[in-house]
Amino acid sequence: AGRARAGRCVDTVSRSSGAHGDASSHHQHGGGYKIVQWEWSYVQTPYIIAIWILVASVAKILFHFSQRVTTVVPESCLLILLGLVLGGVVLIASKKQLYQLDPGLFFLFLLPTIVGDAGYFMPSRLFFDNLGAILMYAVVGTLWNAFCTGFCLYGMKLAGVIGELGGMMEFLLFGALISAVDPVAVLAVFEEVHVNETLFIIVFGESLLNDAVTVVLYKVYISFVEVGPGNVQTADYFKGVASFLIVSIGGTMVGLIFAVILAFITRFTKRVRIIEPLFVFLLVYLAYLTAELFSLSAILSMTFCGIGTKKYVEANISQKSRTTVKYTMKTLASIAETIIFIFLGISAVDKSKWAWDTGLISCTLIFIFVFRALGVVGQTWVLNWFRLVPLEKIDQVVMSYGGLRGAVAFALVVLLDGKQVKAKDYFVATTIVVVFFTVMFQGLTIKPLVKWLKVPRSTNRKPTLNEEIHERAFDHILAAVEDIAGLNGYHHWRDKWEQFDKNYLSKLLMRKSVYHKGELWEVYQKINIRDAISVIDQVNRSFYLSSNNSTSHPGQGTMTYICLSHGFCRRENGSGVCLDLQVIDPVSGGKLEEETETHHLLTGNLYKPRRRYHAHYSRHFMTMGDKERQDREVFQRNMRSRLESFKSTRYKGKTRHKKERSQKKARLSCSSQPFFSHLDVHFSSSSFTNYYYYYYYCSPCSLTQSPAD
Repeated sequence: AGRARAGRCVDTVSRSSGAHGDASSHHQHGGGYKIVQWEWSYVQTPYIIAIWILVASVAKILFHFSQRVTTVVPESCLLILLGLVLGGVVLIASKKQLYQLDPGLFFLFLLPTIVGDAGYFMPSRLFFDNLGAILMYAVVGTLWNAFCTGFCLYGMKLAGVIGELGGMMEFLLFGALISAVDPVAVLAVFEEVHVNETLFIIVFGESLLNDAVTVVLYKVYISFVEVGPGNVQTADYFKGVASFLIVSIGGTMVGLIFAVILAFITRFTKRVRIIEPLFVFLLVYLAYLTAELFSLSAILSMTFCGIGTKKYVEANISQKSRTTVKYTMKTLASIAETIIFIFLGISAVDKSKWAWDTGLISCTLIFIFVFRALGVVGQTWVLNWFRLVPLEKIDQVVMSYGGLRGAVAFALVVLLDGKQVKAKDYFVATTIVVVFFTVMFQGLTIKPLVKWLKVPRSTNRKPTLNEEIHERAFDHILAAVEDIAGLNGYHHWRDKWEQFDKNYLSKLLMRKSVYHKGELWEVYQKINIRDAISVIDQVNRSFYLSSNNSTSHPGQGTMTYICLSHGFCRRENGSGVCLDLQVIDPVSGGKLEEETETHHLLTGNLYKPRRRYHAHYSRHFMTMGDKERQDREVFQRNMRSRLESFKSTRYKGKTRHKKERSQKKARLSCSSQPFFSHLDVHFSSSSFTNYYYYYYYCSPCSLTQSPAD
């Protein structure tokens, strides 16, 4: 850019010098140095891209203004309709379509962002629990749909229903690219429907893993079309089967290799936290490009790279880096999905790229729907013989109806060579109609269908620690049962993998401090902070209710209220835990000294930083924020207090306990004047660490009690 600008400056100076000479000789005005110049050719491409992203983002805002519209119509349908409108405007203005969904842009930039987000945040336990069913639908189901659709379309051509559009290989090629379930469309529609987790992971996992089958069939049929059906030998079919194994297994191995590299690199980023998200994005994307470089399954590579690396990377990087990775991936995936659906609508307006054949379109819609339903029913019947929890008929209906086609099929059909595939324009038109029908019609009707069939919906509730402990115990029990029975089943191999991961992989790919910390310690700290936030919110709520109904009761004196953070601590601000105490009601008379002493006692028992950290700027190190430092110190203080309390009470006898209990009851019963006492911060053994704030009445002598009492 610098060289280009320098060259333009030199040209401008030379042109201005020549113009100045001409002006001086001919006494004409209009030459000379130009202060402002029009540089559209220099910024045209990035400017247009930015405008499209801006239009798409504003459109999504407008869509969500009306909640009635978004609850009925999926966002993908609205984006396609917007693309049709924009495409029509451009076509009317310029008499030709200037923009369309470019296959290179789609496969190299748009699709990786969506697949990377899906793979990295994939629920790995749920995915591997249903891996057998996913592979069954992805491999056997895709082959069934592709062959049946291709052969039946060729049969319709022989019967005269379809025009003379090509030979058998052309129809088999079209059946291969139109039969695969699209991951972009499935994500866009099923995330809004909120079906149960098992149903979603099976359909979405199928859409990801059928990429290997689609790529192999697509390349094999293209090669057969190039050499001619008469020149295909028997060995070529065996090469096609070997190609499927190489493409699928090779893509998976590339993803796992990059996952190991990424996890190992993040072990050493403790001093340079700022570049941790960059490593995640770069290496996951390089896994995709490397698979494309060797003609392997790029979607499989990126998916397994995300699944394999998340556990170790999330343990090594900081909390700020995790947040950055999460929201950046979600943002890029949302932008890519928006652009894809808008450009699908824009590309459909260009009539010069497609030709219409009613018989081909009608037969394709019927065949893909019928064979999808037959394949799901047949495969589910086989799978239910081996599944512990069988797939019900309602699930099969949703799976059959949810086989959506999308931008992957459109990009593949656009890549066809029109000179070799004579019916390319007809295939393009049919693909556009199929994509629009599945995304718009089935996307619009799948939500009412799910409600009508009463399909179990997903729950966003995370499992409690008690549920996680019981789930872990059941895993060990089932693995033990398989060992006793002499079976090497799923639980046996998962237990072996967990042992291998614990003994070797975690030690290699995690930092020592993280590995020795243990999961229980992290859960303990999370519960500590979460319960503190919830208690603060409860205190804020009670303060709000008390301040609205503040009345003085006879014989009880004046109630003292505590203001947290000068008012209400919102949820995002409540995690700060540091409380700014301020007495609301005016203090009068002899209460002044007592309330002052109480105030000092409260502020002394609550969190107060022990050291003052001077903020400094560094380009290579992200300093610990006040919240992280504060959370750590609160946690350490509570651990120390809990340990001291345990040591002090361990050797007390039963007699002393009874004596102290009776003394405490006597002190409580002799209280004559109520007032607000000290705030007691201690631990509860039932939930590890809880902040319990007790506000009660007692005698003034309780202020002199020890913290243990």
